[in-house]
Amino acid sequence: MKAPKSSLLDSSVLDSLVALVKRAPRGLPPVGITPHTIAWTENKWRLLRFSPARRRYATPILLVPSLINRWYVLDLGPQRSFIEWLVAQGHEVLCIDWGTPGDEDRYLTWDDIGGRYLGRAVRLAAADTGDVHVLGYCLGGTLATAYVAAFPEHVASLTALAAPIDFAHGGILTTWTRTPTFEVGSVLEACGNIPHALMQASFRMLRPTLHVAKLVALLDRARDDEFLDGFLATERWGNDNVSFPGACYERYIEELYRDNRLVAGTFAVCGRSARLPAITCPVLAVAFADDHIVPVASAQPLIDLVGSRDKQLVVDRGGHVGAVVSRKAADRLWPAMQTFWAERD
Repeated sequence: MKAPKSSLLDSSVLDSLVALVKRAPRGLPPVGITPHTIAWTENKWRLLRFSPARRRYATPILLVPSLINRWYVLDLGPQRSFIEWLVAQGHEVLCIDWGTPGDEDRYLTWDDIGGRYLGRAVRLAAADTGDVHVLGYCLGGTLATAYVAAFPEHVASLTALAAPIDFAHGGILTTWTRTPTFEVGSVLEACGNIPHALMQASFRMLRPTLHVAKLVALLDRARDDEFLDGFLATERWGNDNVSFPGACYERYIEELYRDNRLVAGTFAVCGRSARLPAITCPVLAVAFADDHIVPVASAQPLIDLVGSRDKQLVVDRGGHVGAVVSRKAADRLWPAMQTFWAERD
C-alpha cells in the first residue's frame, strides 16, 4: 500500500510555487506614487499635497495615518490607492508622512506629535479655504480625535477610520497593556523608542495563524498577477514599520490604554482639555466587523460621546487593513466617505 501523497507535493501547489517564482523577477509593485508636492517639512515629518487636475470641491482633506506605519497604506499603487481615487474625484488631498524617528526623538511627547505637529498640518491644509476635513486612520484617528476635541478651529469635519477611542474595549491589546508585569518604564529605559520589531511581533501574536492563511491564499492565486500585485504591496507596507517615540508611547499606554482618559474626559493636548463632547463638527466613525486590532466596541463609542448633531457610524465588513485597501473598498467604503465630505463641502 502506497503512502498518501503529501499535500506539499500536490501538483497544483507546485504549479503555484513555480508561477510565483516566475513572477518574482518583475519585482515589488510600486507604492506611494501618486504625484504630489511637499507642502511642509519639520524634523522627520512631512506634509504631502496631492492636487487634482480639476478641483471640484472647495474644502481639502487632511489624512492622518498611524505613527507606527508608513503613510503609503493610503496610496498603495494603481487602483488600490485611496489618495489616487480621491484626487480623481476632484478633491485636494494632504497627507502626513510621520517619517522615521531617530534615537534623538525618544523624548517627543504626545503634545509634540498630536498637538504641535498635527496642529501645524491642520493650519497649513486650511490656509487657503479656512477649514479642512480631517481623517485619522487607526492611531492617527486617536491623534486626530484628541486634537479636534482640544482645538476645533479650522476643522470642517472629523472622520475616525478604525480608530481606537474607548480603550476599555480594545480587546487583547487592552488585556496585555493592563497587565501589571508590562512595565513601560523598563522598556523605555532599555530601548528609548519602542522598536518596530517588538510592536510588529505583538500584532502578529493577536492572530498567530494569519501568516499561514496568507500563504495558503498566495499559493491558491499565485498565477493571478493582479492579486499578487495587491498582496505584495500590502505585505511590503506591513513589514515597513517604524519605531514609536518613547515619551509619546508612555502616555499612550498609561493615559489611554490603562486610564481610558479620552472617554473619561480627562485627557489633554498641549494643556487644553480634550473632552469628546466638545467636538461639534460633523463626525463619521468607521469600524470593521472583523477588525482584531480595533474592535467595533472600541471605535463606536466616539459617536455616542461627541457633541455633534451631525454624526454617522458605518460598520463595514472586513479587517483593519484589508477593508481599507482592497479593490472592494473602491466600490463601497471609499464612496461612503467621499459622499460624507461632498455633502458637507
